[in-house]
Amino acid sequence: MNMLFLGAAIIALLALRVPVAFALLGPCLTYATFNGQSFGLSMREVTGAIDSFPLLAVPLFILVGVIASHAGIADRLFDFALSLIGRIKGSLGYVNIGVSVGFSWMSGSALADAAGLGRVEVPAMVRKGYSKRFSVGITAASSLIAPVMPPSIPAVIYASIAAVSTGALFAASVVPALLMATGLAVAVFVWARRQTDLEAQPFDWGRLRVAAVRVLGPLLTPVIILGGILGGLFTPTEAAAVGAAYVLLLGFLYRTVRLRDLGRILRDTAATTASITLILGASGLLGWILAREQIPQAVADLMLGVTDNQIVFLLMVNVLLLFLGAVLEGTSVLVITVPILLPIAVEFGVDPLHFGVIAIVNLMIGLLTPPIGAVLYVLSPVTNLPVHEVFRGTAPFLIPLLAVQLLITFVPSVVMFLPGVLGL
Repeated sequence: MNMLFLGAAIIALLALRVPVAFALLGPCLTYATFNGQSFGLSMREVTGAIDSFPLLAVPLFILVGVIASHAGIADRLFDFALSLIGRIKGSLGYVNIGVSVGFSWMSGSALADAAGLGRVEVPAMVRKGYSKRFSVGITAASSLIAPVMPPSIPAVIYASIAAVSTGALFAASVVPALLMATGLAVAVFVWARRQTDLEAQPFDWGRLRVAAVRVLGPLLTPVIILGGILGGLFTPTEAAAVGAAYVLLLGFLYRTVRLRDLGRILRDTAATTASITLILGASGLLGWILAREQIPQAVADLMLGVTDNQIVFLLMVNVLLLFLGAVLEGTSVLVITVPILLPIAVEFGVDPLHFGVIAIVNLMIGLLTPPIGAVLYVLSPVTNLPVHEVFRGTAPFLIPLLAVQLLITFVPSVVMFLPGVLGL
């Protein structure tokens, strides 16, 4: 009965658009009070959930993304990709995806990708004759590559909860992220074949050379970050700090970041970090309550009672996480569900790295689906389209994303190949 009231209160607050952290924290504190737990104990659970060394990488990776946005790196990536494939029919759709792949090596956040690139890509596509609905749809869908491709903020959070190597999880995420880009590119190809009035850009070697020189510095960022982590030179936290310093140096060299901009950059980073940290802390308290009420054991008994087949179990996990990702913020879902589902997954023979990628991709797809759909709400003011129109443009691209999700779920070698090659 306690859990029914707790769940109902959280759902009601979320329906009223109360921020996720407070929608979780208020009912949890009320539960603790009525069950004889002190406020101090509750706060210890909140702070304990964020007292983790790997989580120190989160604000630093956020800082990398914020600096990259302010430094105009998205514009350089866009110009390079357009000069490379501008003559291909539907080229701006492919450029959109390619820029998201390039920017994902620095941002680690779908919201940063959508907000930063949406202002550049959507107007450019509309000017070239692409429909606004298609333009915003591919921009929203391609933004999901950022939280999957390393350095991924959800991956850092999952690694902290599941006690797995962040570097190994980064390596496991690379192929799935590239498959997402490939699936979206196929969708663009199918769409472009039916269009007869798209403008193409003639190929120009001179423009390509200039764009290649301009983009060389930003393309070294993933080499520094991932090369340092996978080569054993840095921990993920140290790599994030080095990456932030390098991108900041690029901003100063390009004269797109000035000393007076540092205050705004740090404020943006602090605001995003505080939001994630509050959600992590509140989710930690909710996780403690679930453990106290023995919910993980009940869920495990239920699933094991329903099936002893790994494929059926993974299907159930996919459906559950897709649903939760649609109605809750992804970070809170990770903190709540991983301690419950991961031990069951291991019992079914699923590798923790494989399960982590499955969980992250599922929850990121939730960023494109109502009622939460954070990417939809970010792109709506950027493009001056109502949220429901943004979703209508995005909906067709959910098909390739879901197809990739099924592939990485039932073909574990897709996920485990690169960590195996690297010996992680």
